[in-house]
Amino acid sequence: MIKYASNAFLATKISFINEIANICEALGADVLEVARGMGTDHRIAPHFLGAGVGWGGSCFPKDVKALAHMAVTHGTNPSLLRAVMEINYDQRKRAVTKLRHILGGFRGKTVGILGLSFKPNTDDMRDAPSVEIIRLLQYEGAQVRAYDPVATENARRLLEDVTFCSDPYEVAEGADALILVTEWNEFKQLDMARIRDLMKQPVLIDGRNIYDPRRMRELGFVYRGMGRGYDETGQPR
Repeated sequence: MIKYASNAFLATKISFINEIANICEALGADVLEVARGMGTDHRIAPHFLGAGVGWGGSCFPKDVKALAHMAVTHGTNPSLLRAVMEINYDQRKRAVTKLRHILGGFRGKTVGILGLSFKPNTDDMRDAPSVEIIRLLQYEGAQVRAYDPVATENARRLLEDVTFCSDPYEVAEGADALILVTEWNEFKQLDMARIRDLMKQPVLIDGRNIYDPRRMRELGFVYRGMGRGYDETGQPR
């Protein structure tokens, strides 16, 4: 019970900051600034306050579902746990929705995915956000190319009709848009000017908020983060 409760609490913390990120988008605030301020409160702490496309893996999904199931079977209503799971899966759809608004649809478009594993420094694809994002894109007619430093072989077993690339630059070549899904350090060090020049359209959905919105716009990208609000010109970040 302690393990279930601990993992459910951490998952709740991530879903909470994702809910705050969505409110930030509506109000024009930046969730990174909000999370930074919240994290200075010792009662909250800064850990697990990274907004993005949601959590996955072997522990959080399994343990939250198990705890909710135990609650129901013993006559209680796990409304908070249900909301935690719903918010998490909605974040994946939200990234796709952002891109749809920019491109106007996915039929005939090529979308590149940067990162496949559910978190950096692992090849674990269990409940990885990339899987649902890719399937949503494919359902709407997109051609998908993808790269991950270590998880490609595991991803091949789960995903069909995806072109797996050898590096991020191959993913970018001729792409109408990129979605960053996993915050590998490798992606923080990319030559973004080269990425821009390789793309058919320099559109970037930053699903982990690892890039600076102002810098991306200076480079010519149409950039959208998760909960980044608006810049000084009133443009979404």
